[in-house]
Amino acid sequence: MPPRLNKRQLREQEELAALEVPKERDDASEAEESEAEVPQSTKTMGGGFAARTRRRRVMRLRPLGLPNRRRLKKKKKKPASTESPAAPTPPPEVAEVKAHNEASPSPSPSISKKERKAAKKLKAKEQKDDRDDVDKALAELSIKYPDLQQVVASTSASPAARNTSAALASLLSVSLQNLDAEAELRKFFGAKVISAAKSAESGPSKRAAAAAARLKSQAKATLARPKGNWWSATYRQGLSSRLYTPEDEEQMRGRHAWSPLLGEKVWTVEYSKKYRSVTLAFMQTVMSGDPVGFNQILGQMPYHGDTLLQMSEVYFHREEHSTAADMIDRALFGYERAFLGTSFNFTAGVHRLDFDHVENRPFFLAVHRQISDLQRRGCVRTSFEFARLLYSLDPWSDPHGALLHLDYLAHKASMGQWLLDVWDFFSQVGDDDGFRNRLRPTVLPGWAYSRALALYSDEEAKGLDHAASTSALEEAILSFPTIVPLLADKADISLPASVRGHSAFRVYPDSSSLPTPSAGILHLLSHLYAQRSSILWKTPERASWFAQTVSASVTSLPPSYDTTSPAYLGFVALFSRPEIAHGVYRHAIVNESSCRRLFGFIPREVTNAKNLACDPLPPPTRVNEYDAEFFRGAEDAMNIQRRSRKANERLLQQLIPDPVFRRQMEDFWAAHPAFQRQFPGGFVHFAQILQQIDPEAVEDLMIQVADQAGQGAGDAMPGGFVPMAEMFGEAGVPGVEPAGADDAVDEEDEDDEDDDEEEEVAPLPVRMLRNLVNRFWGGGTVEEESSDEDEGEGAHLPAEDGVD
Repeated sequence: MPPRLNKRQLREQEELAALEVPKERDDASEAEESEAEVPQSTKTMGGGFAARTRRRRVMRLRPLGLPNRRRLKKKKKKPASTESPAAPTPPPEVAEVKAHNEASPSPSPSISKKERKAAKKLKAKEQKDDRDDVDKALAELSIKYPDLQQVVASTSASPAARNTSAALASLLSVSLQNLDAEAELRKFFGAKVISAAKSAESGPSKRAAAAAARLKSQAKATLARPKGNWWSATYRQGLSSRLYTPEDEEQMRGRHAWSPLLGEKVWTVEYSKKYRSVTLAFMQTVMSGDPVGFNQILGQMPYHGDTLLQMSEVYFHREEHSTAADMIDRALFGYERAFLGTSFNFTAGVHRLDFDHVENRPFFLAVHRQISDLQRRGCVRTSFEFARLLYSLDPWSDPHGALLHLDYLAHKASMGQWLLDVWDFFSQVGDDDGFRNRLRPTVLPGWAYSRALALYSDEEAKGLDHAASTSALEEAILSFPTIVPLLADKADISLPASVRGHSAFRVYPDSSSLPTPSAGILHLLSHLYAQRSSILWKTPERASWFAQTVSASVTSLPPSYDTTSPAYLGFVALFSRPEIAHGVYRHAIVNESSCRRLFGFIPREVTNAKNLACDPLPPPTRVNEYDAEFFRGAEDAMNIQRRSRKANERLLQQLIPDPVFRRQMEDFWAAHPAFQRQFPGGFVHFAQILQQIDPEAVEDLMIQVADQAGQGAGDAMPGGFVPMAEMFGEAGVPGVEPAGADDAVDEEDEDDEDDDEEEEVAPLPVRMLRNLVNRFWGGGTVEEESSDEDEGEGAHLPAEDGVD
């Protein structure tokens, strides 16, 4: 129930009710007058202040129920105006048109159409002038700021070109969440199984887990997962990246006869002075043929890409696959850090790396070897994503044959729709769109058959008939019949004898009987697809569908190599280009373990060429390579500072406090010349390297020395290597100093050296090294001491027999 009002409140309410209409009118007039009195600058900049002031004044009055009677009385004295405010005078053109419309109520259609056309032309002209002004301004800015060149190109491009660029970028974009192999393994086997396997492999270690967490906090990696036994990653390790200028891009396109494409950004990796010097030391070790020297290089630069990849190859040939994969991960981790602080992004799909520069080629090789290792481990989804990354780095020459992985990985990873989208995209673009002389998946024989299989799987999932897939398979058979007999044999698909006897189904063991080099590439690709994808065709339904389609198409097959299909002609045109043909050869060379028997289809001039395992088959359009010109002016990164004998003795006492074990290590050093050849600084340098490298690497080093001692010769590294004289000329490798015994300064300089302050060093892990030496040299294993005892302090081990 509302409260009871007194007489005074009732009288105020009656007055307000009587003045309600004039109040609303006066408030409107007041607003107009206040608006007229406020200056223009005040209305634009602080117009809201006056409104807020009026609202506050009204709010103060309304709760009391008291209107502004003085203003109301003043307003009543003014006579009410019945005239409406004067309308603004229209322009003469508008007045004329208005008068014409009033004179003729039904205007003529011809006149209105003419006026609309004139207005449309005027509007288009204004928009064109605006665009011209914007383009002119961007062009002027692009001269001053070269990075704006892409903006100028994108704004001046047609909508169709922009749509093409966006569609291609989306197809080449990499999914970062699918680059984690452990995550894929956890989906199949569970997190507990994977954790138990990792613990059994590396052993439980809180220190390793803490080191891994610290490394992850230092650098967030995308391509590799840092582990606890990795080195610190607080810097870039001598690698950086640079975006190409328009002049650089023009030079690159000139080497390949390419037209510009919208939206692409080309990058290159650059070596620092130290990184180039370490690469020189790497080449010296490669030429020596002894892999032990790589440990010394990694002590100087732990994330040197070429050294890590070469070590990975060594471990792979020794069938130590987990260690080989770890080396590849480290190489990827080190190269990824070259792009820190830049706009390079794997998910954008528009960033390219120039394969013609030798600084970029180790990254291509690392990604390619990662793809092969992931397939060995059964991580097909992660392998597909790395293959798409490799393809996106250079899709126009595909220097490592990423498309030869993607045609079957797309099916294994359930990415068949992606394969169909890529096929549709390249089927719609032509040479006029800037794709002349650029590799297209639609000309590859494996992609033609994979497309038909993808359509079949899609129809099978949706319950549709197989008309589209059958038509695609017939097209693939007529274009590339060389796959049919190979795939039938690998997938155990029986074909009638009349079909197998066709001349187009003849199987060649090598390229000696083939008419052209492109025919040899065609048969190599046919063998490769049948070898990898045969398991996809082994189901009874697909095998029956394949056999029926081949039998129905055999009557339309022309004789061998007489086909005029657009796909085959496009294949011959593209693979007659050396840089694209070398991509297939390089793919087979990198996958030598599974493609060795296909080397007969590679020309002799390619297989007989001097190649390095770190840079297999450099491209014909290369800008540089690891030669004397590349290393001109590089310093010797392995140069060891000379010390006096007394300084060496003091350093050894700090490194190996136990005098008995120090004597054992010296005898071990003297008994193995392989160590002496790899450490030019002598025994002191050897002890310093043992302090820097990982304990597991020390054990591997000891094993290698023991193996070499048992074989009587040093192990050569896998791969064909060029002799030093042939690579660098008669002068040999620049900056190489002959290896010798311990470096020592003259006796007269010892007093000066003794006065210098020496850096404190931590002692070596004596217990571990003692066990290793006794195991691989002394012939026995020493019992482990209690973990409570201090390592290296006063712990003496009786000398082995024959050792003083």
